[in-house]
Amino acid sequence: MLIEGPLKIAIAEPEDGQGKILVIGFQSEFQALDRSGRVGRFRAYLEVLNENITAPEGTDERNRAGMLIVQQIAEQLLPHIESGDLVLEETMTVQIRQDEQAVAVSDLLARENP
Repeated sequence: MLIEGPLKIAIAEPEDGQGKILVIGFQSEFQALDRSGRVGRFRAYLEVLNENITAPEGTDERNRAGMLIVQQIAEQLLPHIESGDLVLEETMTVQIRQDEQAVAVSDLLARENP
């Protein structure tokens, strides 16, 4: 399922073949907005994600799982978009391992920063 929004997400295979790598950036139209416009657009994107995740029909489990991962990442990015301290021109990479897919992104970040 494709959900148009402020994020550009590409999926890559890691060299070791374990899991997936998400390469995440921001659409140029989103980057051009002022801070309040970005915050409003990003919150609306989170609402659309939530609506699609919780829809009783029309979304298969694989798509729902993918949207949940994107939602977790977007929820972690929101405070940084609100504060304006995120460099929107840079890309981020998130590696998801098979044995860690059930773990929240915030838990993964907490492991990196003891």
